[in-house]
Amino acid sequence: MALGRVIYVAHTVCIRSELQPMAPDRIGSSSSSRQRDLVFVVNPLGANGRTGKEWRKLVPYLRSRLGKECNICESITSGPCHAIDITREAIREGADAVIAVGGDGTLHEVVNGFFWAGKPVVSQVKESTHSTALGLIPLGTGSDFARTFGWKNDPHEAIERVARGLRSMIDVGVITGESCDHHYFINVADIHLSAKAGFYASRYKRFGNLCYVIGALQAFIGHQNQDMRIRFNDGPWETCPQVTALCIGNAKYFGGGMKITPNADPFSRNLEVVTLQNFKWYDFVFKLHKLYSGTHLSVKNVSDRSVLSIEVEDISGMGGGIYIQSDGEHLGFLPKKISVVPAAIEMIL
Repeated sequence: MALGRVIYVAHTVCIRSELQPMAPDRIGSSSSSRQRDLVFVVNPLGANGRTGKEWRKLVPYLRSRLGKECNICESITSGPCHAIDITREAIREGADAVIAVGGDGTLHEVVNGFFWAGKPVVSQVKESTHSTALGLIPLGTGSDFARTFGWKNDPHEAIERVARGLRSMIDVGVITGESCDHHYFINVADIHLSAKAGFYASRYKRFGNLCYVIGALQAFIGHQNQDMRIRFNDGPWETCPQVTALCIGNAKYFGGGMKITPNADPFSRNLEVVTLQNFKWYDFVFKLHKLYSGTHLSVKNVSDRSVLSIEVEDISGMGGGIYIQSDGEHLGFLPKKISVVPAAIEMIL
């Protein structure tokens, strides 16, 4: 694989070593004698610059642990959406894995790099007999996706997962709107109050997890619950009154550790929809602990269901638009359709 060609989209350093046998326990390997080509996509500004600092400390250990078995390619992002381009090029060049180094935002971009125009990106290397896997070294502010698997922000533990190379197919979600663009997410998509809170929280990442509290407080100012039109699985439309927040989970956590969709499972081939209706500010004060522990499904005005797809429209007529985000990234406003893409990506677990 000509990993050096990735250089046009990123500052890239490739560390090649003498040929050694591949890790014997790697699932899905096409050969036991070829080296693995691993592309590490690093957001140096993640977690207010902490990701870049931690990555520089980690590189010597990475080389010593993986350098004999793998070709290691380090790609440093230079701005928003850069990780998408890096990932697409790496897949086309036949990389064995693209590993996101950072938080949920970096992971979100890498996941979107696995797709182009609504279809999976595929290798252009004729002799390639393997698919490119997704990996994660969680070093971000929230790292909420990692919580679903019980992973800690421990980069050495993450490198051991990469070294083992165990893989499994996982689902992702896809969001489409009036423009017909496809936007993918791996964790949680959410609508209205929580999405507005995430939009504001993104301005305060320098404060760490406190940014989510600041964002929520700012979102509450002038907030009004809204009526929405919803349909599930392409069925009949129904009116859902006084929606405070609508959360669609492929995984369980968002907002810095809030277990908002506790029954979501990225291997289930479904999405979990949790709806909060007619909540007041004091409901969050008194029930916040339940939202974090994932015990809120029994609370009044909270409902959940498992779906293949959900479409949501704003019928409030209030103007200004109802916010939607996925994996903490602002995606604009309703109307939108959110669907599951079963077994979409092979992930290193």
